[in-house]
Amino acid sequence: MSTPEAQIEELQAGLEMQLPAAGEPDPDPDPESQPAAMRPKSMTIGAVCKALSQEFPDISISKIRYLEEQKLLSPRRTPGGYRLYTQADVARLRTILRMQRDEFLPLRVIRQELAAGRSDAASPTEGSAPARDGMRPWRSSVSVSQSSGARYTLQEVLQETRAEEALVSELEEYGVIKGQLRGGVRCFDETEREIIGAVAELARYGVGGRNLRIFRTSADREAGLLQQMLAPALRSRNPQRRKEAVQALESLAAVTTHLKHLLLVRDLRKILG
Repeated sequence: MSTPEAQIEELQAGLEMQLPAAGEPDPDPDPESQPAAMRPKSMTIGAVCKALSQEFPDISISKIRYLEEQKLLSPRRTPGGYRLYTQADVARLRTILRMQRDEFLPLRVIRQELAAGRSDAASPTEGSAPARDGMRPWRSSVSVSQSSGARYTLQEVLQETRAEEALVSELEEYGVIKGQLRGGVRCFDETEREIIGAVAELARYGVGGRNLRIFRTSADREAGLLQQMLAPALRSRNPQRRKEAVQALESLAAVTTHLKHLLLVRDLRKILG
């Protein structure tokens, strides 16, 4: 349900869409004078919220504004400063919300995905596992088989993730990350950098390295299970069979991640009653 503030913004935005500012030419000609395909289809923030509420029940005006503050959305503004969203803006917002819900990605990673051209309409990337046998295609947020090989110094990781150095040391102490010494400098790969970034967000709520052993143990067991399932094919000398096994590993990794998220959501809903 729209708040009074949102209703006022919608009303004023609607008026500004109809009336040009004093002393200025009308920026939007009469829609009836334009071809149907060229007519603008801008929506107010309240209309966007209502349009997406069926798929995303927890969507709210404040959440959309927060995503804009995080530079993930850039809606057009009326002369009075009210937001107007194009169909492209709405599609981008839907992509963001799906990445949060389905892949549990933090905003920092979502920003990177969007910058790389990610969209719901985009075709699967090379790191995606193709659908087969009528199964739904699953995309892991981090590729199992592909890595850029990049290494980041401790200072680079701290600057990007805003983590405390003590937190990184704690993660190393509990075996969550390992890091490497190169020329006497501590370095981390891209996956460990993302782990540090995710833990840094949890640290805001008092979660530390000692609390993450349960995640590490769970990950080790899941990796062992997937290895047991695909080991013969992964060791195959047949390039095609090995390629299919790697694709299956990517798919299974994404499926198990999504399954864990669903189980977590189910249990959290029990907490909420």
